[in-house]
Amino acid sequence: MTIYPAIDIRGGRCVRLTQGRADAETVYAQDPTAVAAGFRAAGAEWVHVVDLDGAFAGVPRNLAAVGAIAELGVKVQFGGGLRNRASVERALAMGAARVVIGTRAAESEAFIADLVAAFGDGIAVGIDALDGSVAVKGWVNKTATSALGLARRMDALGVATLIHTDVATDGMLAGPNFAAQEAMLDAVRARVIVSGGVGRREDVVRLVEMGRTRSNLEGVIVGKALYEGRVVLGDLLGIASAQGEKR
Repeated sequence: MTIYPAIDIRGGRCVRLTQGRADAETVYAQDPTAVAAGFRAAGAEWVHVVDLDGAFAGVPRNLAAVGAIAELGVKVQFGGGLRNRASVERALAMGAARVVIGTRAAESEAFIADLVAAFGDGIAVGIDALDGSVAVKGWVNKTATSALGLARRMDALGVATLIHTDVATDGMLAGPNFAAQEAMLDAVRARVIVSGGVGRREDVVRLVEMGRTRSNLEGVIVGKALYEGRVVLGDLLGIASAQGEKR
């Protein structure tokens, strides 16, 4: 299982938003690249980068940061404001190893099919769920679309990686919505990256156990718990590595 330490960028700074609310921002660092360098030094192979400015504006605003982080030698999984092919191409050209499409996935299956045909495993779909329904445009709008229904359609299109975020638990440090994550894993064949709620090492241990019976659990995104010092990245990487050795 892969641990994805998260960097959310807003106004050029490394921040976290509680439950995605723009008015609930905590600034953790002025330089996202320096944060990424720390993650790399701890042993992380991937960094999950979210352009919050892009998510709210509908167009990426922090692609230069993607390039700077990629130059560190870490793989970048990038999302936020990627709502047309040109933006996707720019993000990949800046060094993103994988881009995450959220809002547009809920709007157009044809758009996703085109991207998968062109970029294959470089395309992931982010499914942000609020009470089981998809939330879009920086989680501002809740749709009538079922998260599981969208996941099944993306799976059928050949999307290799889904990132399932439970919005209600995001940034709350109270543990993931394990039941919702299990339902997502059971609904699709695609790899699933769990996001939202990790607040202690035991949450990751439980996900490791879940991954032993659900082989499509690819990883977990960890953000606020790292910044608040509730978990240690090196420890989490060790837990995930031990899972891989036991498979």
